[in-house]
Amino acid sequence: MGAKRKKSEEVGGDDEVGGGKKQILPSTIKNKDKRSAVHAKLKHQKKIEKRKKAKAREAAEKRALELGEEPPVKTIPRTIENTREFDETVCKPDDEELFAGNDADEFSSILNRKSDPKILITTCRFNSTRGPAFISELLSVIPNAHYYKRGTYDLKKIVEYAKIKDFTSLIVVHTNRREPDALLIIGLPDGPTAHFKLSKLVLHKDVKNHGNPTSHIPELVLNNFTTRLGHRIGRMIQSLFPQAPNFRGRRVVTFHNQRDFIFFRHHRYIFESKESKQGDTKGNKDKDAKGEKSSQGKVVARLQECGPRFTLKLISLQHGTFDAKGGEYEWVHKPEMDTSRRRFFL
Repeated sequence: MGAKRKKSEEVGGDDEVGGGKKQILPSTIKNKDKRSAVHAKLKHQKKIEKRKKAKAREAAEKRALELGEEPPVKTIPRTIENTREFDETVCKPDDEELFAGNDADEFSSILNRKSDPKILITTCRFNSTRGPAFISELLSVIPNAHYYKRGTYDLKKIVEYAKIKDFTSLIVVHTNRREPDALLIIGLPDGPTAHFKLSKLVLHKDVKNHGNPTSHIPELVLNNFTTRLGHRIGRMIQSLFPQAPNFRGRRVVTFHNQRDFIFFRHHRYIFESKESKQGDTKGNKDKDAKGEKSSQGKVVARLQECGPRFTLKLISLQHGTFDAKGGEYEWVHKPEMDTSRRRFFL
C-alpha cells in the first residue's frame, strides 16, 4: 500500500506537470484530489500560453501598422461547421435543375402567390394540458391557421376532410407525458409529410421580458438550409406563411438551422429614441454656457422576443400524404447516420 501511495504521489508531482520531460495525463491518476489538481494546473498553463499568443499577435499587428506594412492574416478558428464533411447535395447558386424543380414542386402555387396558405392544426388522440397552450400560440404565430379537435377520427380521414375544405397544410401536435414532443406537417393535397422531433419548448408566458405580438403577417427568415433536403424542408416551412409580410407589424419569425437542429424564434423589433448628451464647450466663451449640455436624439433598434421558443429535429420525410404502412420515404434518419459529428443533412 505504501509503495502504491508513493507512486501516485510521484505521478501527481509538480515537476512532471510544470516543466518535466514527460507530461502525465490527468485521466491516468486514480486519486481524485490529485487528478483535479493536475487538471487545474494544465488548464492554467494552457490559458497562459493562449494569452501569450494573443499578445504576440497584437504586437505584430501594431508593428506592421507602424511600418506601413500589411498586418498578418488573421487565422480562422476551426469549428464543426466550417470543417463539415463534403456533401454533393449542397445547393449551388447556378443550379438550373434546382430552379426548374422549384417551379414544379408541391409548394410552387403558394410561393408564387397564386394561392394563399390555409392551415389546419390538430392534436393526437390523447391530448395534454400543455398541448392546447402550445397550439394557441401556434395560432397566433401562423396566419390563417385554424384549430380542430381531433376526437377519435383517424388521421387519414382528417387528411381527406382537409382536402375537401381546401386546406393547404395540416399540422399535428403529438404529446407524450403531458408534453408536446413531435410535429407532423403534411402538405395538401399531394404531400410531402415531414415528421419532426420537438424539444426545449418555452411558452410565451415563460419567456423573460416577452412582448405581445400583433395580428400582422410576419416576416419569415430561413437560415442555413443549404442541401437539397434542407432546401425542400425550407420551402415546406415557407409554404405555411403568406408571402406578403406586413412590415408595419414589425414581426419576425425565424427558423435557424444549425447542425441539423432547427431553432424557432418569434421576435418583434422595436425602434427606441435615446438621448446622447454632449457638452457645448466649442465656441462658447461664457462660463454659464460651458456647463450646458445639448441632447441629441439617436434611434436604436432592438429585438424583443414574443415566444414561443422550441427546437425541431427532422426524423423523416415521406412522399405524398401520411401513410404509416405503405408510404414511400424520401429520407429517414437512422442511428448509423450519427457516426460523425461533422456530417449534416440539412
